[in-house]
Amino acid sequence: MYNPKPIDTNDVTLPEDLIALTEKIAENVHDVWAAGRMSEGWVYGEKKDAEKKTTPLLVPYGDLPDSEKEYDRNTAFETLKLIVKLGYTISKGGDVS
Repeated sequence: MYNPKPIDTNDVTLPEDLIALTEKIAENVHDVWAAGRMSEGWVYGEKKDAEKKTTPLLVPYGDLPDSEKEYDRNTAFETLKLIVKLGYTISKGGDVS
Protein backbone atom coordinates (compact mmCIF):
# COMPACT_ATOMS: atom_id res chain seq x y z
CA MET A 1 0.00 0.00 0.00
CA TYR A 2 1.24 3.45 -0.92
CA ASN A 3 2.11 5.65 2.07
CA PRO A 4 3.01 9.21 0.96
CA LYS A 5 5.85 10.77 2.93
CA PRO A 6 6.37 14.34 1.73
CA ILE A 7 9.41 16.11 3.10
CA ASP A 8 8.40 18.34 5.99
CA THR A 9 8.88 21.96 4.95
CA ASN A 10 7.11 23.56 7.91
CA ASP A 11 10.41 25.01 9.14
CA VAL A 12 11.01 26.91 5.87
CA THR A 13 10.06 30.57 5.61
CA LEU A 14 10.17 31.93 2.09
CA PRO A 15 11.30 35.48 1.39
CA GLU A 16 8.62 37.85 0.14
CA ASP A 17 9.82 37.82 -3.48
CA LEU A 18 9.49 34.03 -3.65
CA ILE A 19 6.03 34.13 -2.11
CA ALA A 20 5.03 36.52 -4.89
CA LEU A 21 6.45 34.06 -7.43
CA THR A 22 4.04 31.32 -6.35
CA GLU A 23 1.12 32.83 -8.30
CA LYS A 24 3.08 32.84 -11.56
CA ILE A 25 4.20 29.26 -10.95
CA ALA A 26 0.63 28.23 -10.09
CA GLU A 27 -0.63 29.69 -13.36
CA ASN A 28 2.08 27.84 -15.28
CA VAL A 29 1.29 24.57 -13.44
CA HIS A 30 -2.30 24.91 -14.63
CA ASP A 31 -1.25 25.72 -18.20
CA VAL A 32 1.10 22.70 -18.32
CA TRP A 33 -1.69 20.48 -16.98
CA ALA A 34 -4.22 21.90 -19.47
CA ALA A 35 -1.87 21.53 -22.43
CA GLY A 36 -1.24 17.91 -21.43
CA ARG A 37 -4.94 17.17 -21.15
CA MET A 38 -5.67 18.81 -24.50
CA SER A 39 -2.91 16.80 -26.17
CA GLU A 40 -4.65 13.67 -24.85
CA GLY A 41 -7.91 14.74 -26.49
CA TRP A 42 -9.64 16.33 -23.50
CA VAL A 43 -11.98 19.28 -24.11
CA TYR A 44 -13.97 21.72 -22.02
CA GLY A 45 -17.25 20.35 -20.68
CA GLU A 46 -19.69 21.30 -17.94
CA LYS A 47 -18.90 18.08 -16.04
CA LYS A 48 -15.83 15.90 -15.76
CA ASP A 49 -16.39 12.76 -17.79
CA ALA A 50 -13.42 10.44 -18.28
CA GLU A 51 -15.15 8.53 -21.09
CA LYS A 52 -15.99 11.65 -23.08
CA LYS A 53 -12.75 13.34 -21.96
CA THR A 54 -14.49 16.50 -20.80
CA THR A 55 -13.62 18.68 -17.82
CA PRO A 56 -14.80 22.09 -16.62
CA LEU A 57 -11.20 22.94 -15.66
CA LEU A 58 -9.97 23.53 -19.23
CA VAL A 59 -10.25 27.29 -18.81
CA PRO A 60 -7.67 30.05 -18.29
CA TYR A 61 -6.17 30.09 -14.80
CA GLY A 62 -7.97 33.32 -13.94
CA ASP A 63 -11.32 31.64 -14.60
CA LEU A 64 -10.70 28.67 -12.31
CA PRO A 65 -12.68 28.32 -9.09
CA ASP A 66 -10.71 29.52 -6.05
CA SER A 67 -10.45 25.95 -4.76
CA GLU A 68 -8.59 24.89 -7.92
CA LYS A 69 -6.34 27.96 -7.84
CA GLU A 70 -5.51 27.13 -4.23
CA TYR A 71 -4.47 23.60 -5.23
CA ASP A 72 -2.06 25.01 -7.85
CA ARG A 73 -0.79 27.69 -5.44
CA ASN A 74 -0.09 25.07 -2.79
CA THR A 75 1.85 22.97 -5.32
CA ALA A 76 3.94 26.01 -6.25
CA PHE A 77 4.44 27.11 -2.63
CA GLU A 78 5.48 23.66 -1.41
CA THR A 79 7.82 23.20 -4.39
CA LEU A 80 9.59 26.48 -3.60
CA LYS A 81 9.85 25.55 0.07
CA LEU A 82 11.30 22.15 -0.83
CA ILE A 83 13.91 23.75 -3.10
CA VAL A 84 15.01 26.01 -0.24
CA LYS A 85 14.90 23.14 2.29
CA LEU A 86 17.22 21.09 0.08
CA GLY A 87 19.79 23.88 0.19
CA TYR A 88 19.28 25.46 -3.20
CA THR A 89 19.08 29.19 -3.68
CA ILE A 90 16.82 30.95 -6.12
CA SER A 91 17.84 34.28 -7.59
CA LYS A 92 16.34 36.43 -10.26
CA GLY A 93 18.53 36.84 -13.32
CA GLY A 94 17.90 38.59 -16.61
CA ASP A 95 14.52 38.99 -18.22
CA VAL A 96 13.00 35.88 -19.75
CA SER A 97 10.74 36.37 -22.72
